[in-house]
Amino acid sequence: MDLIYSLLDSTVRLSVPLILASFAGILAERSGVVDIGLEGKMLAAAFAAAAVAAVTANPWLGVLAAMVVAVALSALHGLSAITYSGNQMVSGMAINIIAAGTTATLASAWFNLGGQTPGLEGAARFQGLTWPFADAISQVPLIGPVYTRMLSGHNVLVYLSWLAVPLVAWMLFKTRFGLRLRAVGENPHAADTAGISVAIIRYQALLLNGVLCGLAGAYLSTAHGNAFMRDMTAGKGFLALAALIFGRWQPWPTFWACMLFALTDALQFRLQGVALPVIGEIPVQFIQMAPYILTVLVLAGLAGKAVAPKAVGVPYVKSR
Repeated sequence: MDLIYSLLDSTVRLSVPLILASFAGILAERSGVVDIGLEGKMLAAAFAAAAVAAVTANPWLGVLAAMVVAVALSALHGLSAITYSGNQMVSGMAINIIAAGTTATLASAWFNLGGQTPGLEGAARFQGLTWPFADAISQVPLIGPVYTRMLSGHNVLVYLSWLAVPLVAWMLFKTRFGLRLRAVGENPHAADTAGISVAIIRYQALLLNGVLCGLAGAYLSTAHGNAFMRDMTAGKGFLALAALIFGRWQPWPTFWACMLFALTDALQFRLQGVALPVIGEIPVQFIQMAPYILTVLVLAGLAGKAVAPKAVGVPYVKSR
């Protein structure tokens, strides 16, 4: 049972960047803009958060810097994809390349630590929050470990990611803005005829997309970790894309897809160096491949036929 609780606790922690990035992708793609630049936005945000937190010893200023950088990259993507009707796939990949090169170069130039930022200690990074009565009920069977290890003890960005799930679901399906966003992603010509500005709605979606990517990147370097490292996102942006496809661009199914990928990631850490019955010890390289193999299987069709928003990836040109 201790192993199970530990595995679930790791799943919760590893799911945070996937949840935030995949919901950022939902907002963009529901509005009709393909965003494969989630990886680059998270990476740039992780660097900005760690760099600012290292200089100011304030992780909240790091989060603010991360969101500013991610929103700026989203605006750049919007300029290319919305204003100039450019190829959205190329624009997103360009953001990934820019972020990968720029972050490592700036980290080396500013801190001279081989592409890393200084380690964050104490108040310079986010610490875990202990819930009331966590120690008192820790020995209660089942309830105690769930409360103290799975719910209590996480940092504030974990709880913000949990809050983002119902908030985004409510916004998409219960508000006028969400209705307009979905309409723009399904039939932008009809939305334009109804007096809705397709460009403004898509830019607003990308603004929110940048905020969530900024939170995801800040979590990696100031909460889950304590510094920025070269390419520290390690494909999480692409896993987030797979999760939103697995979840069919719906908030709650996407959330559970993120938890599944995070569970696989947590499991591969636990299996490294462990000798399994009959099989024996599996080479660590194969264990580390597990989350990505699952992603390939999902995209190959195990999730069923996923129907994307009809106008996603198609630049909108106003009819004359």
